Amino acid sequence: MRVGVMIGPERGDSARKVARMIADVEWAEGAGIDTAWVPQIPTDFDALTAVALMGVRTSRIELGTAVVPLQAQHPIALARQALSAQAATGGRLALGLGPSHHWIVRDMLGLPYERPAGLTRDYLDVLDAALHGPGPVDVENASFTVHNPLELGPVAPMPVLIAALGPVMLALAGERADGTVLWMADERAVAEHVVPRITKAAEGAGRPAPRIVAGIPVCLCRPGEEDAARERANRILGEAEISPNYQRLLDQGDAESIGDLCAVGDEAAIATRFRRFADAGATDLSVRLLPIGENREELVASKQRTREMLAGLATEFR
Repeated sequence: MRVGVMIGPERGDSARKVARMIADVEWAEGAGIDTAWVPQIPTDFDALTAVALMGVRTSRIELGTAVVPLQAQHPIALARQALSAQAATGGRLALGLGPSHHWIVRDMLGLPYERPAGLTRDYLDVLDAALHGPGPVDVENASFTVHNPLELGPVAPMPVLIAALGPVMLALAGERADGTVLWMADERAVAEHVVPRITKAAEGAGRPAPRIVAGIPVCLCRPGEEDAARERANRILGEAEISPNYQRLLDQGDAESIGDLCAVGDEAAIATRFRRFADAGATDLSVRLLPIGENREELVASKQRTREMLAGLATEFR
């Protein structure tokens, strides 16, 4: 199982975010982390732009998006951006995308949120053709009529991962993509809900075994601090639980909240939790570092301790 870390444009001055993201990815590469996953936060930096910036300052680490909402741009526009970012990374991009959620697409963007699985299938028709260029992209389906020349081509094979939470999307990810990127899926949800469906679909389509990227918060902490870590996760990350999509995924496992999904405690406890995800069938972990503390100094120290622990576990699980 590969161990990756989320690197994103967290709150703060826009002028300082680029330097912080670059510093974080340089640490991740130097520490031997396998992948840096960049979330597309609705209110902040563009994930593929961040990947391109990180790519020119690194040489080994895989750089993935987790995930780009497909409704926000035409598939030709996304293909151009992804191919450009992939060239900037020297072929190290893993493109994660998905149909997002009603509270982003409908409530924030003012776009219809109907038949998301059908739209994703139609979107992939165009995106697949564009990513396998260069050459003309000629696709007509229920959602798109595209006749677009494209001179860009991939500099290396580009994995495409679909955010898939329900049965229909998991089947689509298995049939048409290289795997899935998850959030709010605990070990039982991965083992009993995700793996059987996506694997069966991939086998039926004659595709290789899919990647299954499980995203979890992680906090290295002292005995007695576990509840504080879970409470902080629920406070700063729990807003995603308002999505019916995530609620249905939580119903497939034992976790009731993002706090339950946290890997917290000492290094042995966190390693045990990682092994449970590996045993469940996760091929990758995307770790959201979750520092705890009463002030900035304590939060920085907590993050550094968790980082050092993560670097050791990445080597152990490789």
